[in-house]
Amino acid sequence: MNIVTLLPFIVLIGAMVLMTRSAKKKQQQAAAMRDQMQPGTGIRTIGGMYATVKEVGDDTVLLEVAPGVHAVYAKNAVAAVLEDAEYNSIVHGTDFDGGELKSGTPVVPDDASSLTAADRPAAGDEPVVDLGKDAADDERPAGDAAGDRTGDSEAAEAAEADKKDDGGTGAK
Repeated sequence: MNIVTLLPFIVLIGAMVLMTRSAKKKQQQAAAMRDQMQPGTGIRTIGGMYATVKEVGDDTVLLEVAPGVHAVYAKNAVAAVLEDAEYNSIVHGTDFDGGELKSGTPVVPDDASSLTAADRPAAGDEPVVDLGKDAADDERPAGDAAGDRTGDSEAAEAAEADKKDDGGTGAK
């Protein structure tokens, strides 16, 4: 056999070895990153959820996804272990300086009325919304006002006749 005919096979095998080697290296780095987890560490899961590690087991991790809300995840579901500053800036939405907010204001206010106060018009400026009937609807024939409901029953029968037939199954 000629070396020229074997060269493509050699290149192909070399590429496969390099690809598996880099994939194995990434897996080792991910395992080392997951071993860094300890209680109090901020993490991001492969689904994009941010949480705080509460307990680390052999194959599982207990995460606090919200204050008082805990969930058990597989260690393989952890995509990244975040530094405290990065985790706090993502979760709280502002930059932290030594554990305190730079702005000094809460991210979520205690009272929701402050979120809508600027959007509300003043008490005297509110437009009047009439939820009643139109004036044309109040005008009835003389027979209806006197308590004669024949017009209403005829209208109800006509409306029921307009409904589609359900095939006699009784399904609604």
